[in-house]
Amino acid sequence: MNDTSDNSTQTGTPEAPFAFGKNWARFLASLNDDRIKAAEDSLRNLLRREDLNRTQFLDAGSGSGLFSLAAYRLGAAVVSLDVDSDSVACAEELKRRYVKDLTRWQIVDGSLLDQAFLETLGKFEIVYCWGVAHHTGSMWVAIENLVLRVKDDGWLVLAIYNDQLYISRAWRAVKTIYHRLPHFLRPPYVFLIGFITFVKRLVVTMLACMIRLLTLRNPFVPLLNWASETQARGMHSWYDLVDWVGGWPFEVARPEEVFRFLRDRGFSLEELVTSGGDGCNEFAFRKTNQSKF
Repeated sequence: MNDTSDNSTQTGTPEAPFAFGKNWARFLASLNDDRIKAAEDSLRNLLRREDLNRTQFLDAGSGSGLFSLAAYRLGAAVVSLDVDSDSVACAEELKRRYVKDLTRWQIVDGSLLDQAFLETLGKFEIVYCWGVAHHTGSMWVAIENLVLRVKDDGWLVLAIYNDQLYISRAWRAVKTIYHRLPHFLRPPYVFLIGFITFVKRLVVTMLACMIRLLTLRNPFVPLLNWASETQARGMHSWYDLVDWVGGWPFEVARPEEVFRFLRDRGFSLEELVTSGGDGCNEFAFRKTNQSKF
């Protein structure tokens, strides 16, 4: 999932954005009914509603198109937006496979940084931007533009990389190395990073299991939590990992920064899931029109 309209000019950083759409095109080969159902459940749980009937849904940075499809199947009128032509093609492929009412799903090519273009789309009850704004190269501009697309009492859903200070700087280095490698070395590099991350998580999880066992509590809870995190949104662990290691541009934010930014623009926080680590903090805001600006 990506939206980026310019290349990085920082010394020593990748000059071109990551090919998000090509990665998600490969993901579509693994898409099945279980993954689509998991995506639907993710939207239901986050928005606290059983369906999206009679709602207008903007998938801002649609990537694979999975969540556009999920919103469509839940009854929404969907607009899928992405600046990456391969991601646009992914959404078009899912529309071709699964959709009968073609008028209820529109797919457009455009940037989150292009405010004038976004204005032509109108406003929406739900603006969904999952793991995209931090890849635009101008994250706060992208979020500001999305704020203007939300109707009164509507929802803005965001997932933003967690700011871990020095650890986030280390991830910048990991991503820079990825982009400097020849293409044939990138998959083994991603596998290596994934293996290191897996071992780290496994050690932490097993220690948590042991502590729970010693304190006479269910020792399997940490393992179950880990499994549920992996399956929660219907995505594929390998393609998520490729996206994470290669994803560029790359920005991060602390949860309180995102909260204050949206609060000051008339939004109340309805749901929050913090990553506590390398992943994204997940936010669901509702527009209340109590802006300080």
